[in-house]
Amino acid sequence: MPSLSLLAAAHPSCNARTWLSTPHPHLPIIATACSDKTVRIYSLQNFQQQSTISGGHKRSIRSCAWKPNSRGESVLATGSFDASAGIWRRWEEGSGRAGRPEMDYTNGLAGGDGDEGDDEDEWRFAVILDGHDSEIKSLSFSPIAPLLATCSRDKSVWIWEELEDDNFETVAVLQEHEGDVKCVAWHPSEQMLASGSYDDNIRMWKEDVDDWACCALLTGHEGTVWWVEFEDTNNIYALGSSETLNDEQRAYVDTRLKTGPRLMSCSDDMTIRVWRRVPKDKPEQQPNQLKAPSIWKNRAFEEEWVEDTRLPRAHEQPVFAVSWSRKTGKVVSAGSDGKIVVYEERWKSGADALATIGDGQIDRSAGLTEWVVVAETVNAHDVFEINHVVWAPRADRGKRVDEEEVVVSTGDDGEVKVWVVDT
Repeated sequence: MPSLSLLAAAHPSCNARTWLSTPHPHLPIIATACSDKTVRIYSLQNFQQQSTISGGHKRSIRSCAWKPNSRGESVLATGSFDASAGIWRRWEEGSGRAGRPEMDYTNGLAGGDGDEGDDEDEWRFAVILDGHDSEIKSLSFSPIAPLLATCSRDKSVWIWEELEDDNFETVAVLQEHEGDVKCVAWHPSEQMLASGSYDDNIRMWKEDVDDWACCALLTGHEGTVWWVEFEDTNNIYALGSSETLNDEQRAYVDTRLKTGPRLMSCSDDMTIRVWRRVPKDKPEQQPNQLKAPSIWKNRAFEEEWVEDTRLPRAHEQPVFAVSWSRKTGKVVSAGSDGKIVVYEERWKSGADALATIGDGQIDRSAGLTEWVVVAETVNAHDVFEINHVVWAPRADRGKRVDEEEVVVSTGDDGEVKVWVVDT
């Protein structure tokens, strides 16, 4: 079986646990949340540290997230064990702001001279967000609205709306989980939020009339849900163009397009599961039919999500993170056992390709594809647990093709490692 080869380790490593690394939306850098109360910015071109973001939190920074679609400046949110979230800003190269030196990424270093400390003061601590009663575990910016979600050990999910002049307003505090909320993730094309919890459940949230509420409860995991992530809206096309598909495959693609992006979750129970939305049949409205009273809006508000499939069992201990490639549709996972595993979704072949749902009817929303393991490596961080893994665009000089990606893993050893998938 193909394996993952170590391309580089980010330098210098952190002398404390590193929790998570996240690639910038369009620059060749990653941000790493560290237990030493800092975020380290590393280059994906030469894997050297560019700068350190520090001074905003009193305890370990558990998570960080870039604001998508932000041009002219980089915006980073940080979530800390001190129960606060921070917003940091830095002007980018070519932003033209008077009195601000432009950032040069040609050599993968801020300013291009390799001096780590030169641009540290360029990160401006814009605002602190207080409200949670305990440690913030995860946060996420919406890709389509000025919204930020945070979740905490206090069992709550908060939704913040970004206003002007570094102001954020609390628009919802969601408290239906019965345990620590470990992760949050926004739908890529709708104002819908997913959250995973210590209570083994996943909840889907969206706005109903003038308030946010739970629209679906996803049950089945038998342990803490450590991570949830939506697939990209274009992932379905990784299975091939319509010209190469047969009639059953085209019908499957049509159904997938109706259901929209799926959700993936991983858990303490060592499983990785894929969930899909069940499309609603739109009722026919008679020409002179009166609108239903507003009380019936709740019926349309509720959604049904079902478990679509499970990825092959490849981990012997809890799975802490999964990442769904936006370019290829491949998935990478990592966790407590120190393994990194890469999976790919493929068309099934033969008579087993169709699933029946009774009376000989074919379920066109499931059964035609299967997930297979395509690469893995063990002891990726020696004896240490891997807290997070993510796909990132390859940006170093060894890049083989334009769309090539690397896998970035982050572990208890303080290391951030970059891997290539051997094919």
